[in-house]
Amino acid sequence: MKIAVFSTKPYDRQFLEAANIAHGHDLTYFEPRLNTETVPLADGFSGVCVFVNDLLDATVLSELNKHGTRLIALRCAGFNNVDLAAARELQMTVVRVPAYSPFAVAEHTAGLILSLNRGIHRAYNRVREGNFALDGLMGFDLHDRTVGIVGTGRIGCVVTRIMQGFGCHLLAYDPVQNPDCEALGARYVPLEELFANSDIITLHCPLTPNTHHLVDVKALRRMKDGVMLINTSRGALIDTAALIQWNKAGKVGSVGLDVYEEEEDVFFEDLSNHVIQDDILARLLTFPNVIITGHQAFFTREAVQNIADTTLGNITAYERGQIDPINNLTYEAL
Repeated sequence: MKIAVFSTKPYDRQFLEAANIAHGHDLTYFEPRLNTETVPLADGFSGVCVFVNDLLDATVLSELNKHGTRLIALRCAGFNNVDLAAARELQMTVVRVPAYSPFAVAEHTAGLILSLNRGIHRAYNRVREGNFALDGLMGFDLHDRTVGIVGTGRIGCVVTRIMQGFGCHLLAYDPVQNPDCEALGARYVPLEELFANSDIITLHCPLTPNTHHLVDVKALRRMKDGVMLINTSRGALIDTAALIQWNKAGKVGSVGLDVYEEEEDVFFEDLSNHVIQDDILARLLTFPNVIITGHQAFFTREAVQNIADTTLGNITAYERGQIDPINNLTYEAL
């Protein structure tokens, strides 16, 4: 198939080209994100391959459909950036990578927790400047602390296993309870109870209309003073303005974010020689108790390889009329 691949970096091309040897698709790479301005680049392509910050709203999908595109191949698990209702109406097929490496995201989550708790990021900078003082670096034992895990799918379950290894008490929230998490000692509770009783809260649920700003002013008010909040899922799960307000008030102990709700024009780009135009993000970056990474939790060799293999496999399956309905988001409500 003739596929336009958007939001590509050198590592995307490297792994997609290697995976494509077994499939033989005609891949054309575009560095820009897919949106209303760049959609003409996809003219004449049977399918488009997109990533987390490409925008496929009704307008973009209509333009794609008008010019012959029938397949949307997401090389990610999340699908909040696609108007599925519009895709269904246009009879366009949407496929994704439902699981690439839960270990990658879960391990990054643990890394953020450890770095925030023990001030590893601050200690690194101090020592490089010859400052070996320990003031301001005191953390706490993870052992016997309560960790609240919101979303216990594949990633959340691995996080549960990691935190159980530290000897943490585990609270969980998910509309569908995972027996593997229960076997690890996780206790499912209402979301309000999880917020109120957790020392560390980590988010691993998809972004849907029901989870948009899941962590808002009301949720933050319920949380313990000094709570640690981690988000490696989707940025808009957190009301960032509310988070800043409560962090300034001293309610929040620390924050680890691998995602941000307005990340589209910032993440995956080198802006080191530019002034960041996003005032909210710039404010977040000033807090000493906040670590932000640029949507890199997924970024391991194994995960990127799995993404490339699954994406090319999905395209081949579509071409052969063998699409698995579980992956076909147009016809499977997830």
